[in-house]
Amino acid sequence: MRVEENQLKAFLFDSGLISADNLKKAESEASKTKKPLRDVLLNSGFIKEEELKRMEAYIMGIPFVDLTRETIDPAILHIIPEPIARKHNIIAFKKRDKDLNVAMLDPDDIQTIEFIRKKEGLRIVPSVTSPESIQHALKQYQKSLETEFGEIIKQNTEALKITREGKTEAEAEELKKLAEDIPIIRIVDTLIRHAILQNASDIHIEPMDKDVVVRYRIDGILHNTMTLPKHVAPALVARIKVMADLKLDEHRLPQDGRFKIDTDEYKISFRVSILPVFDGEKVVMRLLPESAKGLTLEELGFWGVNLERIHRAIKKPTGIVLVTGPTGSGKTTTLYTILEMLNTPAVNISTIEDPIEYRIPRINQTQVKPAIGYTFANGLRSLLRQDPNIIMVGEIRDNETASLAINAALTGHLVLSTLHTNSAAGALPRLIDMKVEPFLIASTVTAIISQRLVRRLCAETESYTLSQAEIASLKKDIGLDHVLEMLKRERVVDNKFPLEKVEWARPKKGEDCPDGYKGRIGIHEVLEMSESAKELVVKNATSDEIEKRAREEGMLTMLEEGFIRAAQKVTSVEEILRVTSE
Repeated sequence: MRVEENQLKAFLFDSGLISADNLKKAESEASKTKKPLRDVLLNSGFIKEEELKRMEAYIMGIPFVDLTRETIDPAILHIIPEPIARKHNIIAFKKRDKDLNVAMLDPDDIQTIEFIRKKEGLRIVPSVTSPESIQHALKQYQKSLETEFGEIIKQNTEALKITREGKTEAEAEELKKLAEDIPIIRIVDTLIRHAILQNASDIHIEPMDKDVVVRYRIDGILHNTMTLPKHVAPALVARIKVMADLKLDEHRLPQDGRFKIDTDEYKISFRVSILPVFDGEKVVMRLLPESAKGLTLEELGFWGVNLERIHRAIKKPTGIVLVTGPTGSGKTTTLYTILEMLNTPAVNISTIEDPIEYRIPRINQTQVKPAIGYTFANGLRSLLRQDPNIIMVGEIRDNETASLAINAALTGHLVLSTLHTNSAAGALPRLIDMKVEPFLIASTVTAIISQRLVRRLCAETESYTLSQAEIASLKKDIGLDHVLEMLKRERVVDNKFPLEKVEWARPKKGEDCPDGYKGRIGIHEVLEMSESAKELVVKNATSDEIEKRAREEGMLTMLEEGFIRAAQKVTSVEEILRVTSE
């Protein structure tokens, strides 16, 4: 039963979901382009798809169901096989006696309804739902991989027993044969797919004395995922080596490689690192989603004074902008976001990286290869002959790279790079340690960003306030009065609020959010090189002296920004203290 356009217009107008002007605009556009009215309404953003689906369900007299917060019984969900559910956008969500309730995008798909009715011998009761509901339910098929994985291991690992008495390593040909066996392909594919579905950033495969432990890093925290029998280790590592085009018979030296998985659902690059350890070879795979949309600085967590300082620094045609922080703190993502903001036809942008993590259209990206003598320093020399306006150097590791980056900034280029230090102020003495002249640092560095990633709280949280004793304890290390002042300035809390009345949030665990956290966001400090900061650098001041001056001039420290984020209930105080404690 299709909804006629005249019916849809009448109901939309009466419901007040769309204004008369917008409805006229949509009608005009539909008649010009010969497209259905509903498509024009959705494409123009005049109405949300869920609202439109609800309206159509009402007109047809079919119930509308929202499954976005529902956990469906796996026994009911699997009545409709996943390929059919995915292809025809139909989900089984409730069963009573011989009645099977299904949610659909298109209730006119009689053929699919008839197929399920005949196959299962059930009476099908259709409901209309939204694309978000269908996607949420389809993920629940995938979540069941966790329980299915045990069966895969049980069925397939017996075929992989290859170690013989007195033999600890298989020959290259034998390993190659193992890597191409169906059982090991199934195990590795399931491991990878499971990691993708859990939004893991890394997969760790660690050989132990009697077994192999697999851990996923999710939102920055490593979780034990599964334990595999020890005898699968050689085949497991061999399969990953084949995928990453590495040497199968090399067991004594570390190896690095990469491969890509490209499906209709996702496009992900994997960086592979293999390290010889006492019990075999440890594998770490980093997952880099290539289909991830470009982020903005605001989406990365920058806001307020820090955001203004970055915008000022990157608008300058010359100078150095440094991003600092430990491994895995999102430095490269911040640099790529800045590059995408600066990426216009008017400028030539070149990068030298180790490795290239994401491809950015219209940016010239090159990867260092130390094995053949192509280092950051050599690459940077070559880049300067390529007439660039903006240069991104993956990391400043040594004196030579630091000196070339300084010279590039002095000769009219904007240079972006990363440095491994714990704070923004700590980057300046670090450059001096690399034998860079202090007056050159003072005249080229324009801003230094230091960052960490903290886990985001889920929608449901528990609120609480800090006691006098807790506030007194925290004040020893944190400028809580400055935090309160910022909270009042940003209107997070009322002007008359004392610290004791500020509400903070704790994680609340639930079915969809087992840890109480989901996703991550950055906390930052941005040190802008003022005249007084430059004077301190020239005088070889310590990082503490530079930070003290920067705070006097209005710099918000990472810890302070973290507490502001905690007061905004984006994250928790415990998470801020965990990430910023050194």
